[in-house]
Amino acid sequence: MAKQKIAYVCSECGSDHSKWQGQCSACKEWNTLQEFKTSNSKSAVVREGYAGGGLGANKVVKLSEVSLADLPRFTSGMGEFDRVLGGGLVPGSVNLVGGHPGAGKSTLLLQIMCYLAQHMPVLYITGEESLQQVALRAQRLKLPTDNLQMLAETDVEQIVAIAKHHQPRVMVIDSIQVMHTPGVESAPGSVSQVRESAAYLTRFAKQSNTVLFLVGHVTKDGSLAGPKVLEHMIDCSVMLEGDSDNRFRTLRGIKNRFGAVNELGVFAMLETGMKEVKNPSSIFLSRSEQPVSGSSVMVVWEGTRPLLVEIQALVDDSHFGHPKRVAVGLDQNRLSMLLAVMHRHAGIHCGDQDVYINVVGGVKVSETSADLALLMSILSSFKDKPLPHDMVVFGEVGLSGEIRPVPSGQERLKEAAKHGFKRAIAPKANVPKNGIEGMQVIPVENISQALEII
Repeated sequence: MAKQKIAYVCSECGSDHSKWQGQCSACKEWNTLQEFKTSNSKSAVVREGYAGGGLGANKVVKLSEVSLADLPRFTSGMGEFDRVLGGGLVPGSVNLVGGHPGAGKSTLLLQIMCYLAQHMPVLYITGEESLQQVALRAQRLKLPTDNLQMLAETDVEQIVAIAKHHQPRVMVIDSIQVMHTPGVESAPGSVSQVRESAAYLTRFAKQSNTVLFLVGHVTKDGSLAGPKVLEHMIDCSVMLEGDSDNRFRTLRGIKNRFGAVNELGVFAMLETGMKEVKNPSSIFLSRSEQPVSGSSVMVVWEGTRPLLVEIQALVDDSHFGHPKRVAVGLDQNRLSMLLAVMHRHAGIHCGDQDVYINVVGGVKVSETSADLALLMSILSSFKDKPLPHDMVVFGEVGLSGEIRPVPSGQERLKEAAKHGFKRAIAPKANVPKNGIEGMQVIPVENISQALEII
């Protein structure tokens, strides 16, 4: 028998250690080292070759001489899904789809595979559900199931052997946490099994130019389960987000070697499955007809397109010694910082007030262009005076009270004008020279000017 090699792998950063210790010396996280067993013969070969080494690239060529004609993109049948992937499916790419239980990962991939099966050979491998369960779901969603090839298997070596025989162009593994390889003596779902199984499947995808989708579980904090090295093996990582009580789901790109990162796709969960939403701004702008205090509209940039999102604020007297600062969809630390800026440079004191912030529609905003809209909504709630219903606001707020420009300012203004907004408060550097037809753009340089306008 081949000699077993034992290492301890950090589940957070993927670094190897020769012996177990309480704290990872690389990322300083506690209790993250897990035992990893592999043989020097079989599994080592799989592990070393996962990134595509030894795939026939045995001579030095110029980058300009590399032919791209053999790797044309093709559509998945869903425009929003193609957008997140960078424009379509790339042959030989490995894509990781993560999300909470019930988010709709299996439903979305089953719809895509049923569509692709009408045009090319595809293979759907299920390890968590039986074939009957998948068939019942397809029947409930009224999907065409004539040409979709199914396989219930968890052994990756058997899966690759069957895939080599059928030669599918697209293959789905649902999910990577239940797969195992006989060369590793540990339970499915462990660090070693997930690492080796993904490496084996990735090597096959690169050699055969097969589009591979891996379904991944998430931990309680929302991050992808398994070792961090799994995210380095793959080409594209997307996360399907959405609560079970919300009909809308957002698909966000976390890593993409073939397109823009942080691209956002929006889907609606209906009785017939996932339906793409081609105009997401209409969802996030479901406002009341009458203006209300504490509400403002901002334009955020998601991937390659602007989105109009409503932000709501509620400022109320605090009945405790420590006022609350609650932000849903925004960074809570940034909220505290912006309240301090507004106090110092605009004279608005909220130290004795509870401040609650919510981004409508369940969207998570991470860019700084929402700073000015956030302060506008807080001031509107604090003074109990509604903002104009046809006004849109965006801009980054600095610590000295200045309003900094944001990328793609002109595209944001055009998107707002397309949805009927007549006025906009924007950083002075983002105001176009020729203006926007049908819209009054008000330039501001500091927070005092912005607050005086309203």
